[in-house]
Amino acid sequence: MHGTRTGLIAVRAAYGGVAVLAPRVLLRLYGGDESSQAERAVLRVLGGRHLLQAAVTLLSPRPAVWDCGAAVDAAHSASMLALARIRPELRATAGRDAVAAGLFAASSALAGRLGGRRRAA
Repeated sequence: MHGTRTGLIAVRAAYGGVAVLAPRVLLRLYGGDESSQAERAVLRVLGGRHLLQAAVTLLSPRPAVWDCGAAVDAAHSASMLALARIRPELRATAGRDAVAAGLFAASSALAGRLGGRRRAA
């Protein structure tokens, strides 16, 4: 499981890096407005959060850290669903980001559970 957990951290870091360095790529994939400075800025901030979360999890991959990360991802997903509801012009981008955050939440929760198990000697 250690390799899978490291892979999840790498995927999060890569996603965050793309969001920070090339937000237009994600906006293109998400159906957002690539020319919108506001959408690019939001993706950069969210990408920074993913990078920070990846670093914290890499440095301390305890189950509690994975669980905390899963909670942050779940809150992120919920906030994007709310944004999609109140800002119809952002529905596609926010909805797709909500799905991504939900997947990160589920994978982090699972990694925390599986990482906390001890093998019998």
